[in-house]
Amino acid sequence: MHHQSTMRDELRARTKQFALRIIRLWRTLPTHDDAQVIGKQLLRCGTSVGANYRAACLAKSGKDFLNKLRICQEEADESCYWIELLIDSGIYPTAKIAPLLDEAQQLTAIMTAAAKTTARHYTD
Repeated sequence: MHHQSTMRDELRARTKQFALRIIRLWRTLPTHDDAQVIGKQLLRCGTSVGANYRAACLAKSGKDFLNKLRICQEEADESCYWIELLIDSGIYPTAKIAPLLDEAQQLTAIMTAAAKTTARHYTD
């Protein structure tokens, strides 16, 4: 149980750091409309990953935990999408944003794996 608690604490911290990195990125985006629209979408989903993970850690049941993990998975994957758009549209230099995309992809993979493991334990 202690190992699971430590992993949850580490993931809580990691998703919070991800949110802070998203906030710092958003503050550096160009002020033209396309960058701001994409940036606000990224700001919403990128900060949502950690908030939903915190909620998952307080879940009342296994099914509730699983549902919240799936939201985390969706929000992390959506973060990947918006970061890719910033890169592919030329709004933000790939080299500067690639580490953030990598973290978004890793968080998506972690949430996907956690949801699969949890689903095996809590589905009817």
